[in-house]
Amino acid sequence: MIEEVLVTARHNPKIDPSLGIWTWEISVYLFLGGMTAGIMLFAAWAMLTRKQEVLAFAHDRFALWAPIALSLGMTTLFLDLEHKLYVWRFYTSFEPTSPMSWGAWILVLVYPVMILQTLSTLRRGYPTLAGWLERIPVGGWVMDLSENWRRTIAALAIPLAVGLGIYTGVLLSALSARPFWSSGALGPLFLVSGMSTAAVIPVMVSRLKGERHFFETTDVGLIFLEVVLVSIFLISLATGAAYHLEALDLVMGGPFTEAFWLWFVVPGLLVPMVLAFLGLRGYRSFGLLASVLVLYGGFMLRYLMVEIGQVSTWTDYAVQFDPQLLERLTQ
Repeated sequence: MIEEVLVTARHNPKIDPSLGIWTWEISVYLFLGGMTAGIMLFAAWAMLTRKQEVLAFAHDRFALWAPIALSLGMTTLFLDLEHKLYVWRFYTSFEPTSPMSWGAWILVLVYPVMILQTLSTLRRGYPTLAGWLERIPVGGWVMDLSENWRRTIAALAIPLAVGLGIYTGVLLSALSARPFWSSGALGPLFLVSGMSTAAVIPVMVSRLKGERHFFETTDVGLIFLEVVLVSIFLISLATGAAYHLEALDLVMGGPFTEAFWLWFVVPGLLVPMVLAFLGLRGYRSFGLLASVLVLYGGFMLRYLMVEIGQVSTWTDYAVQFDPQLLERLTQ
């Protein structure tokens, strides 16, 4: 990228010798998108397995959280757009080789299914809200239709939720110019992390002890799987080419070592896994703290992936001021 070369005559953070254009908005979108995928999956699973009595919150109330979370994430994504009025151009074509194109169309499919999934349980989960919707001429008819087809809607929600949760990691890993992202583990890692952040919501808000216990147990397993996937991610860089090793050095002794291990891995994965286990042993306060740290870890994973990935590159550029270099490049 010629823009990346042109800015390397100085040495300013996130300008040279790298060019960072993705900021906090992208990290928030990735976090909320992953959480949305997890919410849809758990709500659909509770419906398909008929866990209405055991997992009352997940069965009747959880689905409404998905459109709220995704809409907030889409808002931050919209804020990141440079030309906001041209967003419709994403939908004038479909590029099978572009993860971003896949993501745009997945969102188009996810929204109606997500809303129908919410409407299928709205009367049981949020009767007051359902009453307001009944006043709309077609509101009652749409809820009736959703309830009649709720198991089919739940079945459709599962593959769409998996696609939503995994495509963000695939999107990053497809950008081969950033070697830190060049790992097939990113897609599964983002999906599992999103499921983990979604699993802690019932732990914090459900009134049923059995439901809280179920999701605490589930989250311990998801955090453990996340640790495994982070390890696979690092191993894939360690066994890669020279530029992969250079990217790995960013978190293994380089400038992002402290942030990756002390801001993410320890407080966002290892500590909540231990605390969640203690919560299962009856220490309720530890379980709540673990839930908060899981949310923190889910965001930090995406924030650091975005930040570190934009710094990693294939090429080493000169960072000393050289007017002759700029003059040759601009001719």
